[in-house]
Amino acid sequence: MKENKDNQEEKIIQELEKVKTEVVNYPGKKYYRISVNQVKEIGGKFQLLGREIEILALKSDLIPERYHRNLGVISPLEQVRLLEAKVAIIGLGGLGGTILELLTRLGIGKLIIADQDIIAESNLNRQILSKENNLGKSKVEVAIKRAKEINSSIEVIGHAVSVKADNASKIIEGAEVVVDALDNVPSRLMLQKACQELHLPLVHGAIAGFNGQLTTIFPEDQGLGLIYGANPTDLPERGSEVTWGTPPISPALIASLEAQEVIKILLKRGKLFRNKLLYLDLEEGMAEVLDL
Repeated sequence: MKENKDNQEEKIIQELEKVKTEVVNYPGKKYYRISVNQVKEIGGKFQLLGREIEILALKSDLIPERYHRNLGVISPLEQVRLLEAKVAIIGLGGLGGTILELLTRLGIGKLIIADQDIIAESNLNRQILSKENNLGKSKVEVAIKRAKEINSSIEVIGHAVSVKADNASKIIEGAEVVVDALDNVPSRLMLQKACQELHLPLVHGAIAGFNGQLTTIFPEDQGLGLIYGANPTDLPERGSEVTWGTPPISPALIASLEAQEVIKILLKRGKLFRNKLLYLDLEEGMAEVLDL
């Protein structure tokens, strides 16, 4: 079996060598690239996802052009790591849709997404997946279509269901990182518990008006309990966003920060907001990092 795989990889590398193009980037450095269409053609020939072709290309010092602008801060082997990664995004609203967009463009190879909702008119102000011509459609269906239009190399697994205590573990199983893009406290606490049981890190973000917060929670951390208190059952199901609203700027920023935390976890680089809460007041231009 391994011999067959090795033979196939050798043939793919030969195909890559035939189509590679030498180019010079802005600093004047030469590199070899392969285009999106070439990845698709070779993937089709060998009945493989583009992700697998791109991984072999990167390992052979060929740069898929779609990732060329990633490589100032992400090395070719780190890009391989991202292509081999699996991340779950729970919730596809203002936070989740933008997180999906960013991780798709970054080249996360496998994405698990979950949301039971359909697209409503009230989503149009902030949710990147929402358009006038897809009102009433399943957010999951729209998200899968959007992701594949951006990056046909990746795999997206969709669950058009409400994530609850009895199905959360099954949905996120196999992920390396889980992203909280939910809109209510009980669901967030339930998701943290499922992540703790599966020993998975959870990236949490929340918004209300021009305010937002972010933290990263590892299985052994207290996490949300330190934010919402020892007895979260006393809290209302919906938070301040009900009265403060959700303008588009806030979810876009917090979603970007959540995506960055995912990259730091996967690449084991940088300083995480672990056991810390980043609190932003965008209107007042204030940022605080609180120890949890």
